[in-house]
Amino acid sequence: MFSPFRDAGGTPKGLAEVTWDDLSQLAELDEGFVLEFKRDWTPSVQRKVPKIIASFANSRGGWLVIGISDDDHAVFPVPRPSADFSQIIGELCRRHVSPAPPFDVRFLPDPADDARGVVLVRVAEGDFPPYIADGVVEIREGSTSGPATGASLVELYGKATGRRREIAEFCNRTVFYPNEGSDGRPLPLFDLYLYRMGRPEGAPSRDEVATHVDAMRAAFADQHLTCHVSHAHDSRILRNSLPAGPADAHSAIELFGDESMKLTVPAVLLDERQRTRALACMRELGLFSADEGRLINARATLRRVSRLASVLDRYVRRRGVAWQGYAVAYELENMAGIILWSDDPVYQAYIAEKGVLSCGTTDCRSRVRYLDDGDHDSFRARQFAGSHFFEACGLPLGSPDPQDNALVDALLR
Repeated sequence: MFSPFRDAGGTPKGLAEVTWDDLSQLAELDEGFVLEFKRDWTPSVQRKVPKIIASFANSRGGWLVIGISDDDHAVFPVPRPSADFSQIIGELCRRHVSPAPPFDVRFLPDPADDARGVVLVRVAEGDFPPYIADGVVEIREGSTSGPATGASLVELYGKATGRRREIAEFCNRTVFYPNEGSDGRPLPLFDLYLYRMGRPEGAPSRDEVATHVDAMRAAFADQHLTCHVSHAHDSRILRNSLPAGPADAHSAIELFGDESMKLTVPAVLLDERQRTRALACMRELGLFSADEGRLINARATLRRVSRLASVLDRYVRRRGVAWQGYAVAYELENMAGIILWSDDPVYQAYIAEKGVLSCGTTDCRSRVRYLDDGDHDSFRARQFAGSHFFEACGLPLGSPDPQDNALVDALLR
């Protein structure tokens, strides 16, 4: 994306990298399609800000700089308010723009007086236009904003439809797994899809991909896991165990060049000895026939899901990206009718009264959740993956029933 600021080598600077001295670069630039200046932070300017941000989001993105004169580009620092500028501008957009446009705000304090400074607003091109400001679809027209025409509206809606289709196509497992598990039946899998929004144009360089892989290796090490990397045509596949061959089913993280990710975790089926013991226990309770159903180890599967999902949390922290820049969905493959099993006496007392816990739906893919919606500010891949996997298998998470809570504590401790 365009940036009005460059480093000494001419490389565009991101919002977090801009310094006060960089403001001098604006003297050579004019207002235009991706850049707008406002000298003051007056009520009149505040009323215009939502329209300007929406117009950038509906177009190709851009920068709004407050505290710079639009005629001679001189710096006129504006007073720092008691509230943070990001909160103030965020609230203006929440009131006046729908849906929420993608933007970041930074206040650059004046080195001579940190009570005053310049406000930088970086707006990304929106994934789901049109962004409507006070009932009007604004787009960039040269150096100003104006209402979109009929043709422009059709183009904006088409872009949003295309992006949703692209996300839906991404939410499919692409790492190879064998068709059968150790019991000769379809392998039960849990898939987590994390699509990076605002994807950069063009393919990443080899150096960028190497940086991403190094960060993922470090994230594995943070979890005391080894990391084995294999190459695919447009991704890297990372596992914590060295596969003996294509049919060796281990958990895998698929990392794409834009830092979209897919996690696939095979459920841990009971071995023959464990299954025999579990069947005997359930027959005593009058709950189960030896000829039906498949059993997975609740604790071992949770440990596997949580540990690998924690690697993803470590990765985004190391890379300095935010989960709010992602869309997320999950899928259950070959899980219909799978029964959770635990040797814990709390579990066995629970199923004696309420029946076994099992995946009671056909295989499914969840709806896509967009993490920038304000409802997922505390999102963690570990909690999301663990909770949704086990809820799908019948574990009553969030229940007001003390007996349900005791069961959850017993299985998840």
